[in-house]
Amino acid sequence: MTGLDLLIIVVYLTGTLWLGFSLTRKQLTIREYFTSGRQAPWGLIMFSIVATETSTVTIVSLPGFAFDNNLTFLQLVFGYLLGRLLISWLLLPSYFKGEYLTAYQILTERYGLGVRRLAAGIFLFTRNIADGFRLFSTGLVVAAALLTLPGATALAHSMFPTLSATTVLTIGSLLSLSVITIIYTSLGGMTAVLWTDFLHLVVYMGGTVLAGIALYNLIPGGLNEIIETGTASGRFQIFDFSFELNRNYTFWSGLVGGTCLTMATHGTDQLIVQRYLCSRTQADARKALLLSGFAVLVQFLLFLFIGVMLFVFYTDYSPNWLPSMSVKDSLPPDRVFPAFIVSQLPNGLRGLLVAAVIAAAMSTLSSSLNASASATIVDFYIPATRSTPKAQDYLKIAKRSTVVWGLVQLLVACAAIRFSQRVIDEVLGISSFTSGLILGMFLLTMSGSRRNLAAYTGIGSGALTMTWIRLFSDFSWQWYVLIGAVSTFLAGRFVEFIQTRLFSHEP
Repeated sequence: MTGLDLLIIVVYLTGTLWLGFSLTRKQLTIREYFTSGRQAPWGLIMFSIVATETSTVTIVSLPGFAFDNNLTFLQLVFGYLLGRLLISWLLLPSYFKGEYLTAYQILTERYGLGVRRLAAGIFLFTRNIADGFRLFSTGLVVAAALLTLPGATALAHSMFPTLSATTVLTIGSLLSLSVITIIYTSLGGMTAVLWTDFLHLVVYMGGTVLAGIALYNLIPGGLNEIIETGTASGRFQIFDFSFELNRNYTFWSGLVGGTCLTMATHGTDQLIVQRYLCSRTQADARKALLLSGFAVLVQFLLFLFIGVMLFVFYTDYSPNWLPSMSVKDSLPPDRVFPAFIVSQLPNGLRGLLVAAVIAAAMSTLSSSLNASASATIVDFYIPATRSTPKAQDYLKIAKRSTVVWGLVQLLVACAAIRFSQRVIDEVLGISSFTSGLILGMFLLTMSGSRRNLAAYTGIGSGALTMTWIRLFSDFSWQWYVLIGAVSTFLAGRFVEFIQTRLFSHEP
């Protein structure tokens, strides 16, 4: 890292804060704070969806996945596209039948406040654990960059002698990024989140494209060598039609698992549903959702191809400080692209790439914080408030809630330093474990279920089933959402059927 690299990073972070502050308006209601008054253009919402689901995990782990394996991750993306079609048809219309602020308010109409709070609580727990891991992956890149600064290692050891320099710098990076993101998210609300998401998208996509070009130019044989070496090593394999329930990234687990995962994350998760609620119309929300799927596909192709090029580069042109192809053994996959960034990119571009990784992290973190605050206030605090506070009181509590959830994710990220290896599997595995339960609950409401006992039994049965699957089976995490949703739905429908038979006089 040089002074130019650091200057670029500082300018980017300063610009992000400036944009966040400039978009901070005097918001009078939590509707304006959480949904921008439902006046956001669909194009901005589309970019925000893409930026939100393209976290640092995508930039760091996807190149590492292709470096270590192949392109079979794309099978999961095909499921993402199918899932979006089903959401636009089955779930999206429900969110435009009322003036909702969270996804879970529609559950109140069928099951009451208790079930709504249960769903919101599951969201809050899962979202903040998973996004804590996403934040951690950012610290890996920033710490790797800071380690190349003269005297950085010695300074870290002098400050905390019992910790490694990497750990010290990672924690420092996480703290700095969290503070900046918490400030502009808590002050600017959803409007600041949407526009800074657009800035983050431009920065991380521009930086990634430039890194890909630089990597391509480092391979003397160009495209022919990339194709020849990549094909010989099986790096260009996309489809795997084997049917083994314990394997990740097969065609069947990718298509079915990706569809179910997207229906859960984009159809029932407040993080993404909140963006639909910012739309002017249902048609705008549908356009933003569907077009975001194709944008994500293009992004994933870019990140995976960079991973293939990294494999070719480290096979034949490994840097001196990494032992030839033992780079595959000496570095976990998540560290390969960060190592390339700090060791091979020229001055200036290196700083831009670190800024790109930071951008991806901040887009996901800010969205997560605002969504968590909305679920906390709308689904828990307001229903529990006996007296009616002033609108400004709700806004103050919403901003404080944003800060609290930011601190929670920071703690999770620091804890992840000790045991994380390939972050993308851990993040998606965490999300998949509980997402099926919420999806199953929403499917119950669509089937006409109205009894609280059916909803609670469905959730309980789904949770027990997923716990058994997690502890005593080797099922791939890509089947988790399907298993959780089906077990929740079937248990709930069974109880509904029994109650209807026993109390047939009730409607």
